[in-house]
Amino acid sequence: MNKNSTPSSSSTQNKNSFSSPSRESKKPLFFGLSNSLKNFLILSSLVIIIAYLILLALNNSTANYFLPYFFRSDFSTNTKSEMAEENNSWKQAKSIYEFSAKDIDGNLVELSKYKGRVVLIVNVACNCGFTGSNYPQLSELYKKHEKDGLSVLAFPCNQFGGQEPKPEAEIKEFIKQFDVKFDMFSKINVNGDNAHPLYKFLKSKVDGTFGNFIKWNFSKFLINKEGIPVKRYSPTTKPLEIETDILKLLEGKSV
Repeated sequence: MNKNSTPSSSSTQNKNSFSSPSRESKKPLFFGLSNSLKNFLILSSLVIIIAYLILLALNNSTANYFLPYFFRSDFSTNTKSEMAEENNSWKQAKSIYEFSAKDIDGNLVELSKYKGRVVLIVNVACNCGFTGSNYPQLSELYKKHEKDGLSVLAFPCNQFGGQEPKPEAEIKEFIKQFDVKFDMFSKINVNGDNAHPLYKFLKSKVDGTFGNFIKWNFSKFLINKEGIPVKRYSPTTKPLEIETDILKLLEGKSV
């Protein structure tokens, strides 16, 4: 064969087919990741989610230990001696009337003052995405039904994303824009070993989804006229959506 001869068109096409990737292979798979890596990431995510749910289902105290920082806090309103004394007392409680808490001005309030009333207890925060909708609706509910026997108790808490960093004096100033007339209390913990005894009691009486720990700001507990927690609502439940249940309790009915 002549050394200067050119290859046939078919051999040229075959060569090109090996040297140039096809159009399909140039397309990115899952933002440029290979199929094997994509499958690995999906499988790993599923394993983590399943392990997380099993952890919550098996042991809520263990779950609280391993949850991200915004579900826990070292912030404490009590001394070590007070915590030791109150550590297990909540387990014998029959109603919220056996607890006390400091109001937003630091005065001790016996919750027995709410005997015979329907009570809505909420953990609140000033910098949360739910703040703008919950505070006005809580105020509306209270103004509509306070004379009928409704009390609203709000407990500031900084355990969720650090969204309640303000001291009590600044919280009082902040909520003026919502014309808050219901009872505001001092900052507390609602999760972890240093959770306020009231919240340990509430969580033990009404379970939440995937465990009894508080999930975020503006979780809500509804208490009947006997001081017993009867229902729990997620942070995404708006206060006005609870009005029907509140009316039932005010009328002496069950929910």
